[in-house]
Amino acid sequence: MPTPATTTAGLVLRAAALLFINGQTTEILVQATGRLAKALGFSAVIFPRWGELTVELESADGRQLLIADATPLGIDMGKVAAVMGVIDDICSGRTTVQEATPALDSIGRRPPISLARFALMAAAGAAALGVIFGAMHPTTLGLIAVSAGLGACLRRWLATMSTNPFIQPFGAALLAGFIGAIAVQLQLSSASRLIAVCPCMVLVPGPHILNGAIDLVRARIALGASRIALASMVIVMICAGLLLGLGSGGAALPTGGVSNAVPFVYDVIAAGAAVAAYGTFFAMPWKMLPIPIAIGMIAHASRWLLISLLGAGVVTGAFAASLVAGMISSPIADRMRMPFGALAFASVVSLIPGIFLFRMASGLVALIGLGDKAPLALLLETVTDGTTALLIVLAISFGVIVPRLVLEYLWPGDAGEAPPA
Repeated sequence: MPTPATTTAGLVLRAAALLFINGQTTEILVQATGRLAKALGFSAVIFPRWGELTVELESADGRQLLIADATPLGIDMGKVAAVMGVIDDICSGRTTVQEATPALDSIGRRPPISLARFALMAAAGAAALGVIFGAMHPTTLGLIAVSAGLGACLRRWLATMSTNPFIQPFGAALLAGFIGAIAVQLQLSSASRLIAVCPCMVLVPGPHILNGAIDLVRARIALGASRIALASMVIVMICAGLLLGLGSGGAALPTGGVSNAVPFVYDVIAAGAAVAAYGTFFAMPWKMLPIPIAIGMIAHASRWLLISLLGAGVVTGAFAASLVAGMISSPIADRMRMPFGALAFASVVSLIPGIFLFRMASGLVALIGLGDKAPLALLLETVTDGTTALLIVLAISFGVIVPRLVLEYLWPGDAGEAPPA
């Protein structure tokens, strides 16, 4: 039978672990856990590492060192918001330790979103990205939606077969590439590359990139590098699956190319649909979805205006849109107790340069296959695609992160505090 002190200490560890594995920003995790421990009569030091979370608690009765196996692979904004709510209730005295323990256990056991919602929103999000990149024909958008929806079902099935985090994106990308290859061979669409690429773009692990970048900026080198390494490996597996799928059908992804111009209204509405899809992937409750949708539409509108009216480049447009999204998302994430990385990424998902990454991968494969017979134009296009992708990722990361750091510098500690009643 655990003693009250042990039960109380275990509650702190349980809350911290739930925040960690479900995508809460590390800084908020540390602040919220410290606030919870203080309310329960402890002083706390938190050591988050990849695969392990250590909480050191000290009180008048002595020091305790608690360790939990915890790997931050998932993103679940619903669980994070619920845990933050429990912490707020304990700190305000509305909930006791005895009441909070089963509440946290219940949060941890929450099932993922339904397969129907997952597949439908994956289809809608991929089709929306198709619109953003210039696909307007109903056949093209329909094939993109079908491919993404089937890929979502395949991911759920693979999740029951293996816990490996790379199997699901590889399988979904392989399927998307194969469907894209069929579209090419049967000449079903003039934008067949988007049929292959758009379902893969919804697989890009943006929150891990943003959370990793924030950790690196804060000198949490090991954890930040681990998050970036995970995201990089997922992207590599997506590229591998996509190219293998295309190759199995005798097709390839061309390097270079320019997206078609999209009318302002279509572009902004499609951005909102893509945000809604990613909010679903991150298990955001329905009542919270309008917020990131609005942020994403505002951010994308600013990008469209910069590029179409002022002649800015795609990198500048991505930075400006991300800066807008970061400035709006940061205080809202704190107010609504949601993980900033997931909320911010959901808002800027349509800016992720997946198409450039995939074209770069295709170009590299082509260069290896041709060897010294490869034309110079292929090399230049591959380097251009890779450089553009890297610069856009950096622009998004800095655009989103800078407002967050400024807010935390001007109002230190507020992010982990309960919102005013």
